Amino acid sequence: MNFLKTGLLLLFSLFAVKGKAQSDTANTKSYADQVMIRVNLDTNIENYIFSSGEGKDAFEVDLSINNKTKTSFSVDYRIISATISFAPRFLAGNNDDEMKGESSYTDFSFRFFPGRFIQNIYYKNVSGFYVENMKDLSPGWREGRDPYIQFPDLRVQTFGGSTSYILNKNFSARSIYTQGEWQYKSSGSWVPFLDYDLTIFRNKIEGIKSKETQYNIGGNIGYFYNWVIGKNVNISPYLAVGIGGKFSSYRDPDHGGAKENAQYATIRMQGGLHIGYNTDRFLFGGKMNFNTYGYDQKNNQTIENNSLYGLLYIGYRFAPPKVVKKTYDKIQKKIPIL
Repeated sequence: MNFLKTGLLLLFSLFAVKGKAQSDTANTKSYADQVMIRVNLDTNIENYIFSSGEGKDAFEVDLSINNKTKTSFSVDYRIISATISFAPRFLAGNNDDEMKGESSYTDFSFRFFPGRFIQNIYYKNVSGFYVENMKDLSPGWREGRDPYIQFPDLRVQTFGGSTSYILNKNFSARSIYTQGEWQYKSSGSWVPFLDYDLTIFRNKIEGIKSKETQYNIGGNIGYFYNWVIGKNVNISPYLAVGIGGKFSSYRDPDHGGAKENAQYATIRMQGGLHIGYNTDRFLFGGKMNFNTYGYDQKNNQTIENNSLYGLLYIGYRFAPPKVVKKTYDKIQKKIPIL
């Protein structure tokens, strides 16, 4: 615990030195002094793939959630970007409960941009899964007529974050992540980053509860490019790969709650493409992102966690109300990172 506190103190101290709100440069226009609100609509496909065996004995189980579209609202001011996401029940694809069971999805995230650092913190809560590849497991299964195998009590909670550093000082990460800046000239940058999370799996089958806790940490390197077309349009692809470790703790209800610990090496990949249109007041665009990682267990078992989504957003910038500016300034005096 003392080590964790010391690490956080050093991290915040470093950010405090770098953490002044960005201003215009020769290559970027900053909107840090404006409040920006965005509404996002995206498809969220979160699934876990369990593979076991080889050859004729191989089989795969694909667990997914019954929420395919989520809505999120974002607010940006100075170096802070905050987002809340949820999956409305009234949207098509989010309410096929009879066949797939009921699912829920919620996440909160905060992103800070102190200097050339990017610090992201998030919480995600997902519950209610079903077996998506029923046809592979049961050839006689009929889509639209037969229900899917469901795990209504399977819940996954994740507390996580990432710390990144932009190597190219002429590259604007904010123009891609949050549209908090506009980059005048095309350029790219290598971005090393560290990601970490605590994930808790809970399930209940026939009244028997189970729980698994996982700690994940990984080192990654990615390349981001911002291609500026004219005065208002940018196209930004990126790709990153990394390796890491997973540390798991599981209590087996079939063996009197005995605790089992395990460690695994993980491999991961993520990437995406952003296309946006920007003016000083209005902005809109779309993104396509994927994130996947996997690790091998004993007995030829492989587990993958895949996330794929497309996103549409529209936003508006305006001068901050006086009460917002004064409140932020007061807080900034006490918390220099802001």
